[in-house]
Amino acid sequence: MAKALSIAVVAFALCAQDTKPSCNHCSATYIGNDELQAYLKRAPARIVANDVSDQQVRAVDIGKSHVDIGVVYRRTLSGESPVAEHDLVSEVYHIIDGSATLVTGPDIVDMKRRPASNDNVRMLNGPGSNGTSIRNGVTYQLKPGDVIVIPAGVGHWFTRIDDHIRYLMVRIDPDKVTPLKDEAAAKADLK
Repeated sequence: MAKALSIAVVAFALCAQDTKPSCNHCSATYIGNDELQAYLKRAPARIVANDVSDQQVRAVDIGKSHVDIGVVYRRTLSGESPVAEHDLVSEVYHIIDGSATLVTGPDIVDMKRRPASNDNVRMLNGPGSNGTSIRNGVTYQLKPGDVIVIPAGVGHWFTRIDDHIRYLMVRIDPDKVTPLKDEAAAKADLK
């Protein structure tokens, strides 16, 4: 009984210690729907390789990590789509509209490192690799309202997009490999 009481006292003392926030005196970041819609509206005109427009809206330091908010537009999948894998950055997709088939998994076929000079590596998701397919992957049919979490190191591969898909992207970057982007930079980007 005395031993249990001692353990309880020590546990209470540890819980009562002052904890400190991981982001001391940081500010919240607000992104209004009007701004997100402005990025989404210009997305089809900003299509780059593989019929994708991936635009970073904000990249925020939250203390122990960066959190990046972006919008992605992918049009009809034409031809082969590469598998993507990011070593340090995890991604969360919230599907806004459209639909697609996405395959995920760690066993990437013909994996090749992206060069450090690659714009996606430098600006969006840090070091990683591309591949040609995923062995024994899990297939998801993405539709509006769905959310998928893709941890760092997991390959992700769009294998079908009938018309288009648009999604809000949240990137979690605990190693802070992505550059910060504040509201002023986002507004300048939209001009």
